[in-house]
Amino acid sequence: MDQIRIEKLQVYAHHGVFPEEAKLGQRFTVSAVLCTDIRRPGLSDDLANTIDYGAVCREIVSFMTENRFQLIEACCEQLAERLLLTWPDVLNQVDLEIQKPWAPIGLPLETAAVRISRGWHDAYLALGSNMGDRQAFLQGAVDHFREDPRTRVQSVSTFIETASYGYTDQAPFLNGVMRVRTTLSPDELLDRCHEEEQAADRVRKIHWGPRTLDLDILFYDDEIIGTERLVVPHPDMAARDFVLKPMAEIAPWKVHPVTGKTMARMLRDLEEAGNAAE
Repeated sequence: MDQIRIEKLQVYAHHGVFPEEAKLGQRFTVSAVLCTDIRRPGLSDDLANTIDYGAVCREIVSFMTENRFQLIEACCEQLAERLLLTWPDVLNQVDLEIQKPWAPIGLPLETAAVRISRGWHDAYLALGSNMGDRQAFLQGAVDHFREDPRTRVQSVSTFIETASYGYTDQAPFLNGVMRVRTTLSPDELLDRCHEEEQAADRVRKIHWGPRTLDLDILFYDDEIIGTERLVVPHPDMAARDFVLKPMAEIAPWKVHPVTGKTMARMLRDLEEAGNAAE
């Protein structure tokens, strides 16, 4: 990834745990690596096609002087998000370091520093509903994700009606998939999905039972995640045509990081297996 680098920008601010730090302030230095595509501005020689690092420096100074944090960890985290949300179309990732020279710890120390790397991530979410106004529940979730600056909706599949899966004694579902670009971590994205389900008054009584809104993380970049609360890629995807059909519609080229198959290939495999069974 191409980079624009800002080295040791000096800012006088009032961050720290101790009261005298809040009152008197101190000097901080900020370094940032802006990961972006430099090909276009490199060919055009036009500032409009790149990230104005002068504007980034001014944004950093403004953020650090207008806010106060006890921890430079919090300052660094929220500054990284501010930069990503300010330049979402051109800034893919930011590596940020905040140094606190002569931190007041009572020992000879040149500097204490926090360094983080944050960026936009590519995720696919499955949507389903089989209660009430199914179309409204699905479209409402899409709209709410569009309104959240941390999740930029890239594409949404056609909503298709399918028979219930697992627990079959229930109404048919309306299903779809949306692709989002997000600054949220996998666990944060899962929490965001649960918030959306709760807003739709989803009730969890029966496994695979009726629901107003169901949101599942299918992919998060090409990560393979297996924790107690989250498994990605979604483990039962290969058997679900109501997932593979929408995926094949909006991202037929997407490769499953475990099977190595594209969504189009996985859908064909499922359809061929179904035909063979008949």
